[in-house]
Amino acid sequence: MKDGIFLGNRYQVLSKVGAGGMADVYKGKDTMLNRYVAIKVLKKEYREDENFVRKFRSEAQAAAGLLNPNIVNVYDVGEDRGLYYMVMELVEGITLKEYIARKGKLSHKEVISIAIQMCTGIGAAHAANIIHRDIKPQNIIISRDGKVKVTDFGIAKATTSNTISSNAMGSVHYSSPEQARGGFSDAKSDIYSIGITLFEMVTGQVPFDGDSTVSVAIKHLQEEITPPSELVPDIPYSMEQIILKCTQKNGERRYSNTNALIQDLKRSLVDPDGDFVVIPPLRSADTVIITDDELDVIHGNYDDEYDDEYDDDEYGSGYSSDDEYSDGYDDDEYDDDHYDDEYDGYDTRGGKKRRRGDEDVNPRMNKVMRVLMVVVIIIIAFILLFTIGKAAGIFKSFDKGTKAEEAEETEAKVKVPDLLGKTEEEAKKILKEKGLGFKVATYEESDKYEEGLICKQKIKAGEKVAKNTKIEVVVSSKLVGEEIVVPDVAGMDESDAQKKLEGEGIKVGTSEFVYSDQYAEGQVIGTTPSAGSKVTKDTEVIMQVSKGEDKKTIPDVVGKKDADAQAEIKSAGLKIGKVTYDYDNDVEEGRVVSQSPSSGKKAAAGTAVNLLVSKGKKPDEKIQVQNFAGKDESELLEWARANGLNAKAERKEYSNNYEERSIISQNPSSGSLAKGGTIKYVLSLGMDPADLSPSEDTQ
Repeated sequence: MKDGIFLGNRYQVLSKVGAGGMADVYKGKDTMLNRYVAIKVLKKEYREDENFVRKFRSEAQAAAGLLNPNIVNVYDVGEDRGLYYMVMELVEGITLKEYIARKGKLSHKEVISIAIQMCTGIGAAHAANIIHRDIKPQNIIISRDGKVKVTDFGIAKATTSNTISSNAMGSVHYSSPEQARGGFSDAKSDIYSIGITLFEMVTGQVPFDGDSTVSVAIKHLQEEITPPSELVPDIPYSMEQIILKCTQKNGERRYSNTNALIQDLKRSLVDPDGDFVVIPPLRSADTVIITDDELDVIHGNYDDEYDDEYDDDEYGSGYSSDDEYSDGYDDDEYDDDHYDDEYDGYDTRGGKKRRRGDEDVNPRMNKVMRVLMVVVIIIIAFILLFTIGKAAGIFKSFDKGTKAEEAEETEAKVKVPDLLGKTEEEAKKILKEKGLGFKVATYEESDKYEEGLICKQKIKAGEKVAKNTKIEVVVSSKLVGEEIVVPDVAGMDESDAQKKLEGEGIKVGTSEFVYSDQYAEGQVIGTTPSAGSKVTKDTEVIMQVSKGEDKKTIPDVVGKKDADAQAEIKSAGLKIGKVTYDYDNDVEEGRVVSQSPSSGKKAAAGTAVNLLVSKGKKPDEKIQVQNFAGKDESELLEWARANGLNAKAERKEYSNNYEERSIISQNPSSGSLAKGGTIKYVLSLGMDPADLSPSEDTQ
């Protein structure tokens, strides 16, 4: 979308700041209230899909009623010239995902501070009967003043009951088992995702990863998460317990709501190693077992849901900002053997438990059988109803309509582009890119377009047609009426060019803005029809205006691993300059210490970014020690000072063998000593007076 355009005659688009799976995000200005806002605009490829438009609108409806300091507020939603947009609070900061990547892992206090604010925002949504369904670090923003805000209710859905059935799934690394299975989703599904986010904050990684979204989803269903203490041994006990409770496979074993979770987080702050987190005992199989048939369904779901999965930062606006736990319960306490022993002989209703060898169907199979019976009854009822209706002729017209709709839906719909003023070759190229065909219906005289230019198109621009449809056009055979030659305005400022064109009696349309390396921002690159073409006073001439050089935003890679930093710089359209490796006591080996140019700046595509990468802590410099026994103290002191060492008299003694102020012994007397180390020595006071004879004393 062009910078500078207005939406709804109110919101001015200033610059693009991010992109998500369905929408692009722009920084804009609300000219009515004179404030900066974020404008989310549905991507071009999705505007033609009614399902995406409906999903986009549902996001706005879900979030518009939420007013909370820990939620990105939605101000407005609308549609203008086929652009579906949503106006939101502009948050200047970075995502939690970026913050974790920068720091590696967060401290106990940081985790709790962020988690409490995150849970407060999510809790406000739950109170309004809205389940987020896509909680992940990418959707948590940390503003420049430290405020944490939840955003992107892209697959949120309002509900009036405590659970709803939905196939909507969030990003697979953070999805709850019930979301992965395609079953019920409720507030506890969000709490599971919160737990995975907490895990990533304290360990710097997600608990489950794999080669595909399906493999990750199956791990959520079948595998227990690795206790964080195995990755971060010094994690506080209470924090690990909180994470384990949030990520229980069985939703009943998780926190019932965010308020209960917040209470434990606050308690963990004052009592990190306290044993106060209560995880309800197992009442049924905690790990979900899925059948082969269900696995096929899950594959299908994820093929559909995750082809367009993204982790883009929708609010990455270039701003810069600027560990932990033993297992909550061991395997012996809640393993299968213990469970069988504790409840042996009783079923969950208090009755006598049947052995595995008994022939009775287990309770879970009973439930499945009851559901199947209900489904069969409903199917039989529908068959009878359809048979009777068809015999009475009720469904004939319905059948025709349904078949017509099905046939129409099988073909992809695309919008017809504007071809007026284009040559036949230009039109063919544009249509080919859209998957459409081209046909000249006839040639006619035109009072707007000169010979050879398209003057009419049978299907108007903007209308939707099936792919491979041939678009018929009428080509001008002759320009009739008073002819005007389009002047060459390339290189002129837009306003001056417009005055010149209008001075020739030409009607000027809305300018098109494009990047250019040859023309400065605001200068005209060319026109359609082109300079030298013949038009009439009714012909609309469009100017192509330069947006300037295509500048790239230099990413912030300080603190990131060397390979990751270089990959990010290349993906931003820049290249790697000089990479220097040096010791740094504050930065982990292999991570970027500094970059040049600095992040956030705009640079031409292909600009080189220089990096300084840490080689880890600088090793201590060793000094080879010399032995100064028998030498004067001043020699030792001077040598030690010159070599960066300290020298200190440990004690002073009388000695008949060493002159006064000479060194009797030193420690160490040989070997090496780290720079800054200390040599301790014994200093001679000369001969002991008690050993002197009377005659010597007299002398």
